[in-house]
Amino acid sequence: MSNKISSSVPTDREVVLGILNNSEEALNKLYTGYFPMILQFILNNNGDEDDAKDVYQEGIIVLYNKIKSGNFELSSKLKTYIYSVCRRIWLKKLSQQSKKSGDVTDFDDLISVEEDVEQHEEKDRQFDKMQSALLHLGEPCKTIIQDFYINNLSMQDICEKFGYTNTDNAKTQKYKCLQRLKKLFFQS
Repeated sequence: MSNKISSSVPTDREVVLGILNNSEEALNKLYTGYFPMILQFILNNNGDEDDAKDVYQEGIIVLYNKIKSGNFELSSKLKTYIYSVCRRIWLKKLSQQSKKSGDVTDFDDLISVEEDVEQHEEKDRQFDKMQSALLHLGEPCKTIIQDFYINNLSMQDICEKFGYTNTDNAKTQKYKCLQRLKKLFFQS
């Protein structure tokens, strides 16, 4: 059991097939599975638990309708998809309520980006697994990921360190490295 993230979180495939087959159990698991992550996000961004429940409910409905429509393609982890949908819903609500002054994009940076969501919830428990995945990642990816996420180097610093022609190239490389890291992380 220890190598499973949580027994209450179904696999992505289970959820999609469950919804297609009208499985109440799959839906119930989905309702509870990722709520802690969304609750944390909303609490960190001017909301309370009721807001989180509303947003999560809306996010699940979006996912449910998308799967039922038959044109749902899971290009990322389901967890990432739910997170990004709920994040968009909440940012929209915030801008409508004008709880924050200025444009919504102004505080985009305060919010964990989708790329980080895999580490968001079980950071401590997953640290060893992440270290193992990093070891297998190889260079330059291992150093780029560590420099950016652990040593907090800017893309400009990384660009200069590795001799990329511009920060866009460095960002593209970092993205590719993250994709590889995710593959390794979920295999281990």
